[in-house]
Amino acid sequence: MATLLERPEDAVSATAMARGFSAKLKEIATRQTERLVVFKDNQPAAVLMNVHAYQELIDELEDLRIEAIARDRLASYQADQAISHDAMRLLFKQGE
Repeated sequence: MATLLERPEDAVSATAMARGFSAKLKEIATRQTERLVVFKDNQPAAVLMNVHAYQELIDELEDLRIEAIARDRLASYQADQAISHDAMRLLFKQGE
């Protein structure tokens, strides 16, 4: 599992972030830096990351959730209670 802070250069204090926001934002936007962990009072307060990297992260999380649901459903699958694809199509066609 990846840690919040893999490299010291990924950390920035809130004060330094405020002073150099434009430059730090450019680093993130162009993916020169993958993410910045903003510290306030020596504690992580926020993570700043590229919007595309964020969307990739959300997509991956959603894929993992779907996979977990599929695994759970397969574990409780009972072939004798399954409905064939053709039978399911007929059920939906009748409802139209």
